[in-house]
Amino acid sequence: MEIKTKARKWGSSIAVILPKALVEERKIKENDDIFIDVKKPLLAFEIFGIAPRTSKKSAQQIKDEIKAGW
Repeated sequence: MEIKTKARKWGSSIAVILPKALVEERKIKENDDIFIDVKKPLLAFEIFGIAPRTSKKSAQQIKDEIKAGW
């Protein structure tokens, strides 16, 4: 099951609140061990440079070609 929740400040730590429906469904009790798979969405500026470069053209050349096609 995947849920979306927010990390919140709790003293000098960060806490995650589990929705009541999840707690009841999974029968989670206080002091139970649970595993959390943390996935933080990428921000736009973090995406640049991820994809491999397939063209030998510069970014300016590609932009010029796109403008010419309009």
